[in-house]
Amino acid sequence: MEKGGQRVEAESSSASAGVVVVVQESSDAVGEETEVELGGRDVEDEEVDADEDEEAGADGFVPSPLIPLKDQLEKDKEDESLRRWKEKLLGCVEGELDGQTEPEVTFHSIGVVSEGHVDSVTSLPVAEMQNRVLFTLKEGSKYRLKLTFSVRHNIVSGLTYSNTVWKRGLKVDQNKGMLGAFAPQRDPHELLLEEETTPFGVLARGIYSAKLKFEDDDKRCYLELDYSFEIKKR
Repeated sequence: MEKGGQRVEAESSSASAGVVVVVQESSDAVGEETEVELGGRDVEDEEVDADEDEEAGADGFVPSPLIPLKDQLEKDKEDESLRRWKEKLLGCVEGELDGQTEPEVTFHSIGVVSEGHVDSVTSLPVAEMQNRVLFTLKEGSKYRLKLTFSVRHNIVSGLTYSNTVWKRGLKVDQNKGMLGAFAPQRDPHELLLEEETTPFGVLARGIYSAKLKFEDDDKRCYLELDYSFEIKKR
């Protein structure tokens, strides 16, 4: 896949059912390990730090507390501008809110959009006996993955995706992107992911395996899809 640069740009929408187009460019991050010497600390301090690290997790991440969406709507009712914004964002589903804290994200379909290619759509979850080669593209062609999904109960914030591609067991591509926040609404949300270009040449042809994953900023995973696609001669 052809990509370049380091900057990530994304558009997201939580107030309408419009299509969200994600444009981003990925990069491989190279981590650096540094050694820090600690001095002048007693055992009790170190034990406290160890307990805090254990609570925060190995990577230091602490999930933020969730507030039921129903409670959020009750807040700041005296603020007229904020009240109008909430009504615009959630008015159509306010009567369906049940006070549940955890957001529920359900993916309905995945498809591919490419010029000169008949749009193909596969319902999710993929049937166990269904062919995992979800679509076929010609070499050197541009395409986007298209997904539809619904959000229930609460706002899902910081939704991100990663799409990793392998050929014959070797990782050949990986994209990551921030999609933003999405609120419950009656109509499903639509996403068009970053436009990509299939490789060109004899060695590029064949079947590729891939894993598509969606998580929010609290590390909740809403979809982890293993699929395949094929690149054929133009």
